[in-house]
Amino acid sequence: MPSAPFAFVRHVLYGVLMGGADVIPGVSGGTMALIVGIYERLVGALSSAVSFGLSLLRLDRAAAQQHWAAVPWRLIGPLLGGIGVAILGGARVIPPLMEAYPAPMRGLFFGLVAASLLIPARRIERVTGLRVGIGLACAAGAFFLTSLPALAVSDPSLIRVFCSAMIAICAMILPGVSGAFLLEALGIYAPTLEAVNALDWGYVLTFCAGAAVGLGTFAKLLDLLLTHRHDAMMAALVGLIAGALRALWPYGGAERVLRAPEAGEPIGSVVLLALVGFGAVLALLAWSPSTAGKETTASAS
Repeated sequence: MPSAPFAFVRHVLYGVLMGGADVIPGVSGGTMALIVGIYERLVGALSSAVSFGLSLLRLDRAAAQQHWAAVPWRLIGPLLGGIGVAILGGARVIPPLMEAYPAPMRGLFFGLVAASLLIPARRIERVTGLRVGIGLACAAGAFFLTSLPALAVSDPSLIRVFCSAMIAICAMILPGVSGAFLLEALGIYAPTLEAVNALDWGYVLTFCAGAAVGLGTFAKLLDLLLTHRHDAMMAALVGLIAGALRALWPYGGAERVLRAPEAGEPIGSVVLLALVGFGAVLALLAWSPSTAGKETTASAS
């Protein structure tokens, strides 16, 4: 069992990966959670946290204590800290990198996300026609979502911010579906980054409130599906990740079209970075083959 300081640092780094991913249109923090092996534990923790909040609203002290004890705070605390730091820092660093080197950066994330397909696929115990159908339907849905054009809203209302956050947070905890991408489609991605950079607390708190409501609803559903329909859920994740790769195609541009590279566009660096991203995930799986992308309870608590 790893020492407590080592586990703390590791979980902070996991949070940094998730928060950084959530800033990037086309990449999901849920995908990062899946890659580092904490996805199912994270969903269960979020579900327990939601149950704790509902128990407080019902003034049920005994149930609240029970749900509070069920939350793995040694995982959640450092993870949230890492996510917060990454979002605050990533909002300043990652978009300029994506703008300066769009094709190579997308190539890196394309390879990383493509390799992450192996994680839920390896955890499907039995392939059936129904599960294949679920995967294909989810792939088609993700492919459609990632084809939506970006909207430009210069001064979104707080109601729009609240509702958009409710929708986007669901994508942020689903592997393959990018919350940042949906924020672009809903027209509040750029205003949200500006609000974070400017510390516009009215905007930021409204966004957080919407995210909390959306997360509270969706986390319970996800936990239920992972517990009682595990293989079907894994098939759905495979489809979501596969379909969402459209958003990371290096040569789509702002128009989000699928096309071949044109003259003068980088190819070698894109392929190299895609292989680096793919290889990084394979190395992680090879390093921990027994867990197949799932961190053990002992190491995550």
